[in-house]
Amino acid sequence: MKRFKLKLIIVLSIVLVTFFIGISIYTSYTKIEDTVEEAIANQNLEAAKSIAKAIDLETYERFLKERNRDEDYWTIRHYLNDAREKLGVLYVYTMEIDNPTTSKVLIVGHPENKDNPNDFLIGEACTVPEAQVKLAYEEGKQFVTEILEDTKYAHHYITVGTPIMNEKGEIISYLSIDISTDTLDGIKETVINSNIVLLVLSGLFVIIVIISFFLLQKWYQKEVGTTESTYQKEIKTLIASVSSLRHDYINHIQVLHGFLHLGEVDQATKYVDSLSKDIQAIESIKLNLDHPGLAILLQTKKVTCQNKQIDIQITVDDNPYDNIKTIDLINILSNIIDNAIEATMELPEEQRKITVSCKADELYYTFSITNAGRKLPDINRIFKQGYSTKKVEKGRVRGQGLFIVKETINKYNGTITFDTINEKETIAIVKIPNK
Repeated sequence: MKRFKLKLIIVLSIVLVTFFIGISIYTSYTKIEDTVEEAIANQNLEAAKSIAKAIDLETYERFLKERNRDEDYWTIRHYLNDAREKLGVLYVYTMEIDNPTTSKVLIVGHPENKDNPNDFLIGEACTVPEAQVKLAYEEGKQFVTEILEDTKYAHHYITVGTPIMNEKGEIISYLSIDISTDTLDGIKETVINSNIVLLVLSGLFVIIVIISFFLLQKWYQKEVGTTESTYQKEIKTLIASVSSLRHDYINHIQVLHGFLHLGEVDQATKYVDSLSKDIQAIESIKLNLDHPGLAILLQTKKVTCQNKQIDIQITVDDNPYDNIKTIDLINILSNIIDNAIEATMELPEEQRKITVSCKADELYYTFSITNAGRKLPDINRIFKQGYSTKKVEKGRVRGQGLFIVKETINKYNGTITFDTINEKETIAIVKIPNK
């Protein structure tokens, strides 16, 4: 029987590993495609801005008045063609947007075609979709399109556009760049090939997570027996949070790799600068506590709070807390902290704050949890089974958490009190005799 269970576990593990690796590789591949496309579009949008700023406004404004293939036309066209060749894109051109639905091509940066002197007609209809045209016309903003198809010239591409402004700050035209999907596909393939090792490491990470999960589950069974479900909830939350952080990390690395592979060191530097502003550092708490169950619980709650933009501060005395069963300690703190999180989530992000303190002396274990939030409506009733201050939700039983906490604390002849500080903070204090 034991050998059968062992084989079953091995088979299920292989299936799970294969499944998660497949999902991980697929999502990473999809994300690479999206991030490369976005990065190239943003890069060319910056290039469009530079080209628009450097255009000879006096010459261009003279062309706009006459709109003929005169000397001014060819001066601008040669300038745009030079920019096109340096960028290695499909087209660089100016266009007119004088209504919210359609746009017209004015000057296309391309070499002169002596066999067809009237190529790229002035005022020819442009393929920029109505949504982007409307954005440019009504709000004067830059734009990026999805992949477009030009049946006349047999091209597939994305278009970026930015305003051309005169010296008075008025929009007189738009500078657009078409980037061929062939270019995008080539870059995507290069980035994906160079990230195969990263994808393999991603798969190995999944294997490590699964192995860690089974090892922790085995430890739980030894520690708490039939009550392992309490730990399972915390571990699943932690794994989900860590997995989310891993995906973000991989995506950022892939974008940076793409920029560096293209030689866009400045763009890579700007991307790193933006990350340093947008990503909150994940603070860690001491996991090598004498009480591993308490360490896991507090780490999980800390990650949960950070994901919910709650400022949580945790202090723990170096003590094994061995005069209280692990499952009882987890039940007490988990329920109280969860209540604190729910109460704090009712506040704006800047006001969300929780403080957790675990102290031990010769007489008592003292656990205090303070959270910002509204005053408890009826402290005398909160420990009654079935009583809850939260809205009733279909299929969800409310009013059990603090009842269980109270019953657990009573087993140790301990006490629990709630108090409101300045009508803005609630503090729960649990004291359990240390004997």
